[in-house]
Parts: sequence; structure tokens; C-alpha cells
Amino acid sequence: MKVQRFSRIGFILAAAGSAVGLGNIWKFPYMTGEYGGGAFVLIYLITIAFIGFSVMIAEMLIGALGRADTVTSFERLAPPDKKWWKYAGFMGFNGIIIMTFYSVVIGWIFYYLFAIFGGLPATTQEAKNAFNSLIGDQVLAQIFFHTLSVIIVGFIVYRGIKGGIEKINLILMPSLMLILFGLLVYAFSLDGFSKAFAFMFEPKWEKLNSEAFIRAVGHSFFTLSLGMGAIMTYAASLPKDTSITKTAFIVTFMDTLIALVAGLVIFSFLFQFGAQPGQGPGLVFISLPTILHNFGSLGVFFALLFFLALAFAGITSAISLVEPVVQYLIDRFNFTRAKAVVVISFIYWLVGIAALLSFTNSWGKLFSMGGKPLFDILEFTTDSILLPLGGFAIVIFVGYVLPKTQVQAHLHKSGELSGKLYAIWMFSIRYIAPIALIFMMLNLMGVLKI
Repeated sequence: MKVQRFSRIGFILAAAGSAVGLGNIWKFPYMTGEYGGGAFVLIYLITIAFIGFSVMIAEMLIGALGRADTVTSFERLAPPDKKWWKYAGFMGFNGIIIMTFYSVVIGWIFYYLFAIFGGLPATTQEAKNAFNSLIGDQVLAQIFFHTLSVIIVGFIVYRGIKGGIEKINLILMPSLMLILFGLLVYAFSLDGFSKAFAFMFEPKWEKLNSEAFIRAVGHSFFTLSLGMGAIMTYAASLPKDTSITKTAFIVTFMDTLIALVAGLVIFSFLFQFGAQPGQGPGLVFISLPTILHNFGSLGVFFALLFFLALAFAGITSAISLVEPVVQYLIDRFNFTRAKAVVVISFIYWLVGIAALLSFTNSWGKLFSMGGKPLFDILEFTTDSILLPLGGFAIVIFVGYVLPKTQVQAHLHKSGELSGKLYAIWMFSIRYIAPIALIFMMLNLMGVLKI
């Protein structure tokens, strides 16, 4: 069977699609609102540069050298006496755990795309009631849209690297950027834009606390889809002459740019009508639809564009979460791609139903443990434990296990990362990133509070 490879632009858009997810358009703006605007953005950009970018190079390096699924790549590259490192490759399964609830959220977005045509809520309370009704009472609607999400993602992954993943990213990523930059152009005309710009880029140091540092580190890491094997699996299909450093920089830049643009658009709309920016996770599903109601029929159009952008971001990220395990089943167990997709899709579809039921009024108690909904348990487990562990394994493996000659030989070609730049990158991989990840994980788990 001929091995499929990404084109260079195909890989960049696929990797960017993996990185640009709901976190950029939904999570980053509300975190900026909660942690003091420009001060948080500055810390976030610093951590992106010194941690996120460095870890992305490391994960891409493992994939480019291993040329296989995550488990096989670690196994191939580990020294003969350290073959147990193959178990680090099971970070590829993190994506499927994430998909159990991520697919549900994509389903909510699909629901809103249809609900928008019925009109936008006029008040925050009306918007809150509508969202609570969706997750608390509308079981069949949630299952339908969750299933639709599973089918769409499964079909794209089934089509393979060239015919599915690359092709859909060549369509959705430019479309996503066109929508967001189109909304940004309109935001320029609003009085709220200058306030949004000042809020995002003028630091308010008095509002910055220790928790904000931890959240900035965490988000800079998670937003790039690191620690789950997605970037590694994609990099295994890179053209062999591709510059890892340059490609990682482009992907990181696109991811960060989209997060900043999304923040400017959202805050421009909020400030235009005097709404408060620090409104938490309900910003997109509750606050924003209410604000857009004030624009009249134009607001419906903006809401449609915005949730369409959210859907595109969700789908491009979702396919990167599924692909690592599909590739593992193909490489290790000789599954056909169709069989692998069906098996994996069925598993996260089934668990996803349990996750969405854990929020409902009728089934919530049955699908909760210790008073916590299964949805929240799955999210906490991945965010606070599995993804940081995956990232920690990557930096330790590249920084301490892989032969330095092998690392240097690959990164020094064409002079893409050599001399002082290589030394800075290696220092980040060996010391800065591991320490930051340990502190972040301990803090999120409640073991360490700073």
C-alpha cells in the first residue's frame, strides 16, 4: 500500500487546524476577560514562545523521525535498553478521551447553528434558560447532533490523509480565517473596537495573579494540541525535506493570530453595548448571542458566521484527535482504515452519550461520580493529568533520551535550528518546559496552590 504524505501547505493547514480549535475562539477570550486583559495576553504570548513553540518542535521531531503511529515512533527511536518508552506513545489515546466530550460540544454548536434561525435571545436570562434547557432537558436533540458530529469526523478520517484530512483543512481553514477576519473588518467600524483593543493589549498588572500564570502556561500548551499525539501523527506524514522549525513557527503563529482576532471580535461586540468582558465559559453560548440580538437582523447573520467558524474550528481539531488512534490500529493490528474508524467512532460516541447525559436533569445522578458529572470528570482528567503527562514525556524523551547527534543532525539541516537558537531551544526543552508542566499539573490537580 502506498504511504500517503501531506503536501507542505497541506500539513501546515492540517496542523493549524488541529491547533486552532474551540479553545482559540471560545476559551482564550473568556480567560483574557477573567485574568486582566493585556497582562494575561502578554504572559500568554511569552509562554507560547518559550514553551508551546519549543514543545511543538519536539513533538514534530519525534513524528518526523519515527514515521509511524505514536507508539511505534517512540519504540523505534528509543535506545535498545529503553524500549519501554513505547508506552509514552499511548498519549495518542488522549485524543479519544477528549473526543468523548469534545464531540458533544461540537454538537451544541451544530444545534445553535440551527437555533439561530429561530431568533436570538433578547436577555441574558433568556439565553441562559435556552442553554440550560439544551443541556438539561433536550436529550434527543443532543444525541442527534453529537451523532452528526461523530459521522462527519469519521467520514473525513476514513478518507485518509490526502483525500480527507488534507482536503477538508484546505477548505475549512481558509474559510475559518475568512470569516474571522471578515468579522474583524466589521469590528473596526464599531466604537467598541478601541475599547476592545485597549482591553486586550494594555496590561492591567494589578489584576494579574499567580493563577493567571498557571492558566496562561496551560492554555499556551493545550491550544497547540500538544501532548496527545496529533501533531506527532501528522508529522509522520510530512515530506522528508520539510523544515520542522519553520513549519512549527507558521502553525504557532496562525494559532496565536486567530486567538487574538477572535478576542478582538468578541470584545468589540461586548463593549459596543456595554457588556462586561469577564463572563466566564458562558461567554459564547449565553452572553454573545444576547449582545448580537442588539444588531437586529444583522446580528443573526453575525451569529451564523461566528458559530460556523466555531464549527469549522471544532471539526478540524476533532479529526486530529481521532487520527492517532486510527493510525495505531492500522499500523499495529492491520486494521483497514474503515474498520479502525468505525471501532473508534463507536467507542467515543457511546461514552459521549453518557457524558452528555451526566448534565441532564433526568439522568445526571446516574452518570455522575462523587457529585461530579462524567463530562467534567473526563475534561478534568485530560486537561489536568493526561495532556501534561503527554507533554512531559515528549520533552523528557527529546531532551534526555534521544541521542543528541540524532536531534542535531535533523534540526541542523539547512541551518534551520543551529548555534545559539538550538541551545536556547534545548534549554527550554530540558528545563523550562518540564518545570512549567509539573507546576501546572500540580496546581490544576489541587496538590499545589500558588
